[in-house]
Formats: sequence, structure tokens, C-alpha cells
Amino acid sequence: MSWLTKLGKRIIEGDQCCPDTPAECCPDVSADRRGPATQTAESIKEAVRQSYADLVRARRADCCGGPGETVAEPACYSAEQLASVPEDMRGTAFGCGNPVAFADVEAGDVVLDIGSGAGLDALLAAHKVGAQGKVIGLDMTPKMIETARDNARRAGVANVEFRLGDAEGMPVEDASCDWIISNCVINLAPDKCKVFAQAFRVLRPGGRLMISDIVTHDLPARIRRHMGAWVGCIGGALEEEEYLEAIRGAGFQDVRVVGKVTYDEESARGMVGCCCSSEGASERASESAELARELAGRMSSVRVSAVKPLLEE
Repeated sequence: MSWLTKLGKRIIEGDQCCPDTPAECCPDVSADRRGPATQTAESIKEAVRQSYADLVRARRADCCGGPGETVAEPACYSAEQLASVPEDMRGTAFGCGNPVAFADVEAGDVVLDIGSGAGLDALLAAHKVGAQGKVIGLDMTPKMIETARDNARRAGVANVEFRLGDAEGMPVEDASCDWIISNCVINLAPDKCKVFAQAFRVLRPGGRLMISDIVTHDLPARIRRHMGAWVGCIGGALEEEEYLEAIRGAGFQDVRVVGKVTYDEESARGMVGCCCSSEGASERASESAELARELAGRMSSVRVSAVKPLLEE
């Protein structure tokens, strides 16, 4: 059985797909980028919920870094940042960057973290906005919300609120946020254009985005079609220019890539560790190595900034 078949089998039962029609997405984004061809938007979201709930329960620390690393370390979090949160949070951060470090968040700001997970970035942002500010962490996985609230309590952080909700329909008031951050999450959404439209809606005029995410470069269609690759932050990632155009299409201006790391074979191996077989460490390592060889040079972690115009046209 190939690594790709096992990749899909870990998320969906059997090697066949469902007969439903995929949800509509951006008309200018190719069909392969909208999700595994015969999965509905809701089935993709449910697979994501299931996978990340399992990861946070297991506190897996090998999903975004190499052997021996905690998840948080390769994402460029400083020792000072990590010292401000419970130590065991390092094993529940599944991002590909550190957007808080590069966002000019100020005291008193309201920050929304899309896909806040176990709460690491939200808690770091809460320290920057201070008692007069507020951070809203949004996640669609109940287990993540439960874990994030517990982490905030243990960290003694009171100016953060974690809300259960979908990034494609955010339970956040219009024009209520100064900043939006997100860390390796938007690639998981079936309809990225809806996510960026929602982000535009909830930001105040002049509000800013600072997003870390995965983009791809000529990723083979057979990888995009498998649910396991989607849940692993690979299959659902857009080509870089498509990603930037989706942000511009929502109305944002000054859309720029302000940081970029393209994965070589070694770094790709660390990135894909969590989306391969769970049948055993040696088998998973073999599958990760095979996938990493194919992905080398085909995916990048990018940091993207954008601004909502002061006057909507």
C-alpha cells in the first residue's frame, strides 16, 4: 500500500471517497484547491476537527519540527515568549510561524486569532495588548477551545476569550478588531475566499492582517485529492499567487509577503510527520521520508501582511 493511500486511510475509512458534490469556493481558484474532489466542505471540516482533537489529546510534539524538537521551537518562538505560557503548550502548537512576533500589536488593541488552537498565539498577543486590550481566539474544534481556556486559566491571562466557531462564518462583530493573526490554519478551510471576506468584515478600517500559512508550488493533483494531505496542511494550500489574490479579492490593500521559507527535504519531513500513518514509528518515518522527497521545494511557509482601507470604496 502506497504512502498516499495510507495518508487518506488515516482520515477516512476505506480508500474510496464520498459521492457528494464539493462546496462552492472562489471562481478563480482551481477545483483541486477547493478540497478532495468528492468531499463536501463539511466532511473536510469534520476531518480537520477529528484530526486536531486527536493531536491535542495526544500532545504530539513531532508535527511541525524535526526529530527531538517540540512543535513550538522551529516556529521561531523566543525563549521569553515560551516562558510566559505553560510549558506543556509547546506540544500543542501546530503552526508554521510566529505571527505575533511580527505584528505591531499595541496596548489596548483588539486582536482576533483565526484558528487559535490550544491558544499559544492568543496568549502571546494578550500580553502585548495588556489589560486595556482584548484577544479573541476562534476555533471550530471543541477540544481545542476547551484546552485553550484551560491554558489561559493556568497562565493567569484574563484578557482573552476563546469562541467556538467557523472561520467561514465568524461569530465576531463587524469592524470590531484592530488586528487579525492566524498561524497555518487558513489552508485548512474549504473556502479561503469566505475566510478572507469574513476577516475584512470584522476588521476596523485601517485594521491589519498578519498571517503565517503554507502555500504551494506546482503541487501534484493526486496529493491535493487526498484528505490526509489536506488535514496535514498540504493538500488544501493554495499556490502563492492564488493565496495573495484571494486576500486582495476580499478588499485588502498592500498585500505583501514579508517572510518566506521554502521547505527542503529535511524540513518537509518534519512538517509532514503528523499526517502519515499512525501504525508505528518506523512505518510513519518511512512514509514521511517518501512524502518529504516529493514535497521538497514545492511548499513554503509564508508570512503575509495586508491592511483594510481606511475608507471602503
